[in-house]
Amino acid sequence: MTALQRKPVNPVGHLTAEDIEAIGRELDAIRDEVIGSRGERDAAYIRRVIKVQRWLELGSRGVLLFSILPPAWLVGTAGLSVAKILENMEIGHNVMHGQWDWMRDPKIHSTTWEWDNASPSQQWKHSHNELHHTYTNVIGRDNDLGYGIMRVDEDQRWHPVHLGQPLWNFVNACFFEYGIAAYDLELGRNLSSKERRRSPRFKAGVRQVLRKIGRQVAKDYVLHPLLSGPSFLHTIAANAVANLIRNLWTHSVIMCGHFPKGVETFEKSSIEGETRGEWYLRQMLGSANISGGRLMHVMTGNLSFQIEHHLFPDLPSNRYQEIAPRIQDLFQRYGLTYTSGPLPKQVASAWAKVFRLALPNRGGEPRGPRPAQRRREPVGVG
Repeated sequence: MTALQRKPVNPVGHLTAEDIEAIGRELDAIRDEVIGSRGERDAAYIRRVIKVQRWLELGSRGVLLFSILPPAWLVGTAGLSVAKILENMEIGHNVMHGQWDWMRDPKIHSTTWEWDNASPSQQWKHSHNELHHTYTNVIGRDNDLGYGIMRVDEDQRWHPVHLGQPLWNFVNACFFEYGIAAYDLELGRNLSSKERRRSPRFKAGVRQVLRKIGRQVAKDYVLHPLLSGPSFLHTIAANAVANLIRNLWTHSVIMCGHFPKGVETFEKSSIEGETRGEWYLRQMLGSANISGGRLMHVMTGNLSFQIEHHLFPDLPSNRYQEIAPRIQDLFQRYGLTYTSGPLPKQVASAWAKVFRLALPNRGGEPRGPRPAQRRREPVGVG
């Protein structure tokens, strides 16, 4: 996983600056077409998903009142796990992207939605919508790329501490919602100096996260278990397992979107003066899809179409599958690789990179020569 600008053969070197801007114009046209056709069909979709999710959660928690019985525990835990995944992926993530703001429904709007997650929506929207989607896969700018705890590129200098990154990544997966909350707070950076630790903004953010976590803990590990009476401990266990499953699933989907074989990373200098077409191209190269059926797409929040999502993060998620064939055709016509594969393959590929980059490069450091300092060229040229 070497930054595109350091590869001996640039995978988009055959594109001219005119080609890149033509790609941008085609993608703008697709976006405008979808925006112009949004309507009742889309509104009915998200309302239906929310209704199903809420009834599934309510029914599962009802079954868990009797979780002292093994069949009830299994059914309730499975249902609650699916409900939590739906709420986080297809509903919360996409609503907070503003995908449904056009409906003007105050109950389904990016400015009012608060999700079932340790990270407060306002902090998440800043780190995800504003930073990650702006600086997708740019080393040193996109903290989603390794979450600041992993070596993510072969040109990054190796240190013995990186040997532990498979473990850090697994722990992060198990407690993913708390890892994201810490990431949204920029915890490591803000704790590194007394000035940052004492910043009123940082302190306010910490208080906000702690309040959110307190509400989550009270709901899952106090209120609902108490309502279960004799099933108190079994309901606690069910909620813990449901949260674990949701965290592992979410982590896997996100890893598949940005870390499998075929996904490119970029140097900071490559985005200086970036044009609209070049931004589009970086999203195309820095994302990967998960193939599968309708159920897979819904359970991933349609992030199985990560390429389409990164091109158009605020379009309704139910439209990604519709436009995917047109995006694939665009890739093919311009000689680009549309990276996609089944979930097991993509997860295995992502984890293989985690393990490989935990070790020093074969042949020593660094892997490849740094290019000489020169005037910046478009990402696809040279």
